[in-house]
Amino acid sequence: MTPIDILMSGTGSFAARIVFDIAATAKRSVRVRIAGRNRARLEWLTTASNARAKIFGTPARFDCAEADLLSVDAAGELLAAARPRLIVQAASVQTSSVIAQKGNAWSALVAEGGLSATAIFQTVISRNVAKAIKATGQDAALINCSFPDVVNGVLAAMGYPILCGTGNVAILSSVFAGSAAVPDGADLKVLSHYQNLMAYRRPASERSGDTARVWIDNREVGDVFACFAGVKLTPEPVIDISGASGVPLMLAYVAGERWRGHVPGPNGLPGGYPVALEAGELKLDLPPNLSRDAAIRWNETFERRSGLVVEGDRAVYTGRLQECIRAHDPALANGFKLSDFDRVIEEMALFRDRLSIP
Repeated sequence: MTPIDILMSGTGSFAARIVFDIAATAKRSVRVRIAGRNRARLEWLTTASNARAKIFGTPARFDCAEADLLSVDAAGELLAAARPRLIVQAASVQTSSVIAQKGNAWSALVAEGGLSATAIFQTVISRNVAKAIKATGQDAALINCSFPDVVNGVLAAMGYPILCGTGNVAILSSVFAGSAAVPDGADLKVLSHYQNLMAYRRPASERSGDTARVWIDNREVGDVFACFAGVKLTPEPVIDISGASGVPLMLAYVAGERWRGHVPGPNGLPGGYPVALEAGELKLDLPPNLSRDAAIRWNETFERRSGLVVEGDRAVYTGRLQECIRAHDPALANGFKLSDFDRVIEEMALFRDRLSIP
């Protein structure tokens, strides 16, 4: 049986962007298996990916497997059959499009309290995949694409190894690098939490508050908003950038090559960082004047102000998000023990369903 290099979990727009870009850019032979519940969508992504590989003349090949990864058993069976070197998990029971939705109390809570209101839903499938990796004893790395700035820390606290995520910090590093503000060939390093993205969805004249920290050739930019005033993101999730941003890392990982870039949640850390991949391990690649501890503390401040943080064996809501949840359900606002995760999923699903009624 031909070995699988990358197991792609998910059939939505984010997963499609990843497999389509693998098909168009792979320089070495790579075998990708796409997994999910929707048979028709699986078959189309496989057909389109193989067609794109032929169009661009790349040595990438794709097949698919039907699996319901809401079941830990199904995840284990899928991994046992594929035995991949890298698992890219992009399926979620909470779509990122919630950031652009309006008209009900759930979308209003997310808009006011922040995306960490959705963290538990973003964790479900990634936890099942991580649990299956550990249970089957496979030596497979996991890239979690579902809200990695926060979810990766939850997975790490549960005892599951996690390589990193995609998007978020890599969105900003990519659009900054592609702007006129960064000279060709310059070394760009960006420290950013996902909460920094929102400002760049607004016109430059309306931006305020916290922004990413940016270094160009190891010199920190003083006024980041002014420097990158010409950069603007769409109100919707910028999948064309965020999904694409992880592809060079994925291909480098399975090829055993070195790579430098930006990722969120490396090794379960909060927020996003410049990193270097060497010998299959991700290490922070920070500017000379920024220590590891200082970079982590900077990223931690955002969720501690308003969001979800892990404290020992508990996940704790903080700040404005905690207030928003408390207004509807005081018990849920207290957070939860990580060991109670399965019970809390059900409670949060009922909570979300109740608030989603127009």
